[in-house]
Amino acid sequence: MAQLPSLLGLRSRLSDATAPAVTYLLIQRPLHRILAFTGRSIDDVVNNPISKNEILGYFKLHKQIERAGEITELERQWRG
Repeated sequence: MAQLPSLLGLRSRLSDATAPAVTYLLIQRPLHRILAFTGRSIDDVVNNPISKNEILGYFKLHKQIERAGEITELERQWRG
């Protein structure tokens, strides 16, 4: 039996079967990450063609890496 603290400081006993399942969701925003990495703002990208091409290159690189990871994952599933 696991003991969980309550809001009032009292403890209640719950078995592991009745404990709620927790699912964590990680939201990925690659454009925000790329902008933070390069130190650019969205205004820089819109107004400056050099910045736009730089961000586009990093975004394409991100997509290629993501696809390669998905292919590797599928190959592992097929082998196993």
